[in-house]
Amino acid sequence: MPAHSPKSRNRERELKSGGRLDFLVLSKPPAALQRAASEPPSPRHRAVQQLEGPGSGLGLGLRRDSASSSSQPDDDCMKLNPSLLGIALRSLLAIDLWLSKCLGVCATEDSPWGSARPIMKLIEVSGHGIPWIGGTLYCLCKSDSTAGQEVLLNLLLALILDLVLVGIVKSLVRRRRPTHNKMDMFATFSVDRYSFPSGHATRAALGGRFFLNHLVLAVPLRVLVVLWVCIVGLSRVMLGRHNVTDVVCGFSMGYLQYSLVEYMWLSSSNLQTFLRLWGLK
Repeated sequence: MPAHSPKSRNRERELKSGGRLDFLVLSKPPAALQRAASEPPSPRHRAVQQLEGPGSGLGLGLRRDSASSSSQPDDDCMKLNPSLLGIALRSLLAIDLWLSKCLGVCATEDSPWGSARPIMKLIEVSGHGIPWIGGTLYCLCKSDSTAGQEVLLNLLLALILDLVLVGIVKSLVRRRRPTHNKMDMFATFSVDRYSFPSGHATRAALGGRFFLNHLVLAVPLRVLVVLWVCIVGLSRVMLGRHNVTDVVCGFSMGYLQYSLVEYMWLSSSNLQTFLRLWGLK
């Protein structure tokens, strides 16, 4: 007997598996074909259909699993960063509120340092915008030297710029003042019910840099100016007026405002024009 070739063996396997089924189906008469079509499929045949069918549940499930597994890393990446950022911001906010409440030792008369509240309120008045603008206008009208008038005029414009910028930021952020604050502030306006940033801190930083750069002061006076700036910022937290972040951001904002004033500095010629327009000369 000649040995079977690989092709003949494959042909025999096809005949045994699928070919024989086709042959049996074709060899049946039409009546048998109708009965076979009406009879329910066997369990083995149903299993084969479920495994090989293009719309089978198993195929769809595998495709869904593969699609979900391919999209899962992207979803994790999208959700991980916002969650970490939110946790960090909430943690910083909690630390800010806790530290501000601990430092608010002069918020009321019943506070641990309630007896020092009048002194803190006096420091509060020293950093208010009304005394600063009123004092600058008075000195500007009484000054006889051109150099002094130039410095005072730029200081006045810097104070007005500070009021405008702080009012805009407060109206945009709208952060409420600390809950332990007692609303007995000196000469408040509509935006003063908001906390961020501290207008006293911006004004103190702006005025401190202005004095240190444009006034000839001895070393002890320069040290006093720096101490006054720090005490004004600290008093805002001790009185419960602001949180710590309000004062820190206020110092930063006032420091940058002075740089803007230096960039827009008005010279003596512009000063004379300004005084003639306002009828001061």
